[in-house]
Amino acid sequence: MSEEYVAAIDAGTGSGRCIIFDLEGRQVAFATREWSHATIPDVPGSQVFDTQSNWSLLCESIREALSRAHIAPEQIRSVSATSMREGMVLYDSEGREIWACPNVDSRARVEVTQLIRRGLAKKIYFTAGDWLSIISPPRFLWIKKREPHVYKRTAHMTMISDWILYKLSGRYVTDPSAGSSSGMFNLSRRSWSDDIIEWCGLRLEIFPEVHESGTVIGEVTASAGSETGLKTGTPVVVGGADTQLGLVGVGAVRPYDATTIGGSFWQQTIVTNKPAIDPKCRLRTLCHAVPDLWMTEGIGFYCGITMRWFRDAFCEHEKEVAAKEGVDPYYILEKQAESVPPGSNGVIPIFSDLMNAKRWTHASPSFLQFNVEQPQSSGKKECFRAIEESASYVSYGHLKIIESITRHRVKEVVFCGGASKGFLWPQILADVLGVDVKVPLVKESTALGAAICAGVGVGLFSNIQDTAEKLVKWEQTFKPDENDHAKYVRIYKRWREIYSRCLRMVEDGLVKPMWRAAGT
Repeated sequence: MSEEYVAAIDAGTGSGRCIIFDLEGRQVAFATREWSHATIPDVPGSQVFDTQSNWSLLCESIREALSRAHIAPEQIRSVSATSMREGMVLYDSEGREIWACPNVDSRARVEVTQLIRRGLAKKIYFTAGDWLSIISPPRFLWIKKREPHVYKRTAHMTMISDWILYKLSGRYVTDPSAGSSSGMFNLSRRSWSDDIIEWCGLRLEIFPEVHESGTVIGEVTASAGSETGLKTGTPVVVGGADTQLGLVGVGAVRPYDATTIGGSFWQQTIVTNKPAIDPKCRLRTLCHAVPDLWMTEGIGFYCGITMRWFRDAFCEHEKEVAAKEGVDPYYILEKQAESVPPGSNGVIPIFSDLMNAKRWTHASPSFLQFNVEQPQSSGKKECFRAIEESASYVSYGHLKIIESITRHRVKEVVFCGGASKGFLWPQILADVLGVDVKVPLVKESTALGAAICAGVGVGLFSNIQDTAEKLVKWEQTFKPDENDHAKYVRIYKRWREIYSRCLRMVEDGLVKPMWRAAGT
């Protein structure tokens, strides 16, 4: 075989994977390994990213993807990486990982409060574009106080996608999209903020060099080649953060392109040509993976994970039927929910709230308002549809905030990620948002974005923007039903009021939240 390929390695919140693409943007092979993040006893909110175990799982997925693609390692022209954002890895002077956490680690609650009292929270937000909840400044302060031996030994710091590049090449680097998710960037400069580093009492020398996505920074080392099956000397190219590369993978690479990324978390985003920071500190703004572009987003928490929970907790029968028919269990569930009208026959979903960066707390997950006298119209299929509607309500709320910040009316949204694979969820999203929803052919948009970076780095593609627009193909466009949109707007207003009352029970200590950010 003489074909050339590029590989993308992706460390997500719930799994790691390797995806191989050809030069037309077609997915050739995919392999994944699920993982989870252990908590530390007696450390509330803690989650640990196990670098040793997770690297082994990534190596397994790379080897499996190469095997499934039926190609020789030398046919991989370059490799790049992406990951969940906010998670970080610390190293000692010998390059050994000594501390790591995933994105949703929220142990630094006391430190967040301290930074707020010092008047630094807003300064950091309006410099770096994100509140303190799950970003690096309070985490560093937590380490300095609680694990001073780690703090003293720290010689290098990277984000998790950068950690993959380090494991492959031995280089400590970051890019603006991943680096800015640390909350320690100056957004306008697209590099580390001297002010934030000084405010936190940190050393500038531990932070890695910044290179734009698509830059070659090294080669696969002999040891990495032995572990992964990749050819030693294969160029390693800077990728970026998962959401921003997801935007690249769906062609959202021009100002005012709007996207809903439906994965474990949902991101409602818009691309801008300058940092559009929310003056009310609700949403977050980060650097895009495309030079001289930024993105503002609202995050729907645990949307995909909520769906997975429902499937695994209540849908064993559907899983068995799906296995027999050779289809995805979600297809069976969507077929059942297809006949349920907007509003899920009155069943009210309480899961993710709209993002509020200053006070990011969610209500206790629940369904409300079952009609126990009519189980045939107030049961499983209604709950399933209600989950899909709930995520769409969050996207709608975020879209309205984005439009108010940018003063731009969005007329079309691209929908990608696992949730876009169905036929019902994209239609519900279109009906709730009231705009056309376009679904790309390649659903692994984040990996495709990383693959585009890999190809740009070695000259297979010209640049990120033009290549993204060339390679992205569309599967379907979902048109909103105007009558259903009007119904959903009314339902949304009622849902917001009900959610706020459910949230009061969390604030009063009567029930536990689905998730609470540090410092709230």
